[in-house]
Amino acid sequence: QVQLVESGGGAVEAGESLSLSCAASGDFHEVRDMEWHRRTPGNVRELVAKITRDDETDYLDSVKGRFTISRDNAKNTVSLQMDKLEPDDTGIYYCNVQVVVGSSRARHIERPWGQGRQVTVSS
Repeated sequence: QVQLVESGGGAVEAGESLSLSCAASGDFHEVRDMEWHRRTPGNVRELVAKITRDDETDYLDSVKGRFTISRDNAKNTVSLQMDKLEPDDTGIYYCNVQVVVGSSRARHIERPWGQGRQVTVSS
């Protein structure tokens, strides 16, 4: 079973910074793509940032230039540095990863989710 534990987040004013981290643990062979998603107060789900195992990144247009996703393959962690935060960044942030699990004859990919961390940005 794979577990994701998130940390970070909180409440800040517009223009300030926050960071999020997510650590994967359990029985798996490899962590592939790692992502951060968010659910807005209007219940809209968005893919905020993605990073491949080779450190290729992709971002939601509205966060480009302000957010930075990074990972540590040795520790199976992914982080999201959020700078110049805006009120529209408010939401619950979830990490989601692709992990390869199973026996050598029956490997498959699972996509567990973190528990979510609240990020609140006031104007």
